Amino acid sequence: MGQQPLRRVTIVGGSLAGLRAAEALRREGYDGVVRIIGAEEHLPFDRPPLSKQVLAGTWEPARAQLRGADSVDAEWVLGHRATSLDVATHSVTLDDGSRVDADGVVIATGATPRRLPAAVADPGLEGVHVLRSMADCVALADDLARSERVTVIGAGFIGSEVASTAKGRGLEVTILEALPVPLERVLGAEMGKVCGRLHIDNGVDLRPAVAVAGLEAGSAAGAAAGRVGRIRLADGGAIDADVVVVGIGVTPDTGWLQTSGLTLDNGVVCDARCQAAPRVVAAGDCARWYHTGLAALLRVEHWTNAAEQADAAARTLLHGTAAPVYSPVPYFWSDQYGTKIQFVGHNNPGDTVAIVEGSVDEGRFVATYSQGERITAALLWNRPARIPYWLGELAWLGGSPARDG
Repeated sequence: MGQQPLRRVTIVGGSLAGLRAAEALRREGYDGVVRIIGAEEHLPFDRPPLSKQVLAGTWEPARAQLRGADSVDAEWVLGHRATSLDVATHSVTLDDGSRVDADGVVIATGATPRRLPAAVADPGLEGVHVLRSMADCVALADDLARSERVTVIGAGFIGSEVASTAKGRGLEVTILEALPVPLERVLGAEMGKVCGRLHIDNGVDLRPAVAVAGLEAGSAAGAAAGRVGRIRLADGGAIDADVVVVGIGVTPDTGWLQTSGLTLDNGVVCDARCQAAPRVVAAGDCARWYHTGLAALLRVEHWTNAAEQADAAARTLLHGTAAPVYSPVPYFWSDQYGTKIQFVGHNNPGDTVAIVEGSVDEGRFVATYSQGERITAALLWNRPARIPYWLGELAWLGGSPARDG
């Protein structure tokens, strides 16, 4: 017997990848039922503005709502988390005990911010934030408006963007980074140092190779009880802080799939078409798929991938092996202190880095990453007009065009 017709699709995850999957299904001509399950109680928001315009106060939160969220032809099931998936029947159980039945499932639950362990920070300590949701953003913005000093733990892209925005709001900003060089694992040591210099040149107190030993409530006169006021460092030092932002990365939100039988290994493991099981596909931060161009499993935590992978996963759900493989040129961007940072391709430890356009000193350049004679990636610093050219140079990855958001 063949498969049942695809009459009902459940999308688990109500953010960018979930919305784009629903739109792709309709664009491909699917006319069955589409339900989108979202843990938050409101329609999804775009995440990039949360660390920038909304946090800065230049945008009202409503302006960051994802385009198309209120017009997509789908049923929203908001304010509920999925707790399990039955792969055989494609049914999803929710946190209220109800069950959503379907013939196909898109997993788009994204990722969850890592938090400091309880031994380092009491979970009940006020003034300690992560930034992932709109609620996180609003709470952090409120705290920044009443504060003079903020300490960011972690100099990754989210931490760096928060530092940039806080500095723009006139706060005294300190960044504590465990690595000797910020973003070394992503950009390599040479370009990581350039990112570190950007913070310093903009008046941020960047402290690399520093581990946090503990967060303590403030003891100064007038300090609110139970609110962070001091950070103890592993080297025995300490600094004062009115607000602490923890930006130490994320983990794929796959805990609800532990009993599903799917392969979970730093995400939902999928084939080259984003399929994890028959009529079960995954997209976005939670998906780890086989990238044919790189001949390796890849998980990407950036906006462009979430949007484009959702489209690919929807096509696979509808067309199976007739759908094309998903093998894009990896791409991401970050805006910090008025600087546009863009990265195209996939670098590896040991790549040779060379400045091929402009110069670091003038603040506009392109740096390439190479293995032998082959360019594997390019970092563009205030050179957005050059993105099409470098996408063409890296077309050997087998990629589809990357688009800025």
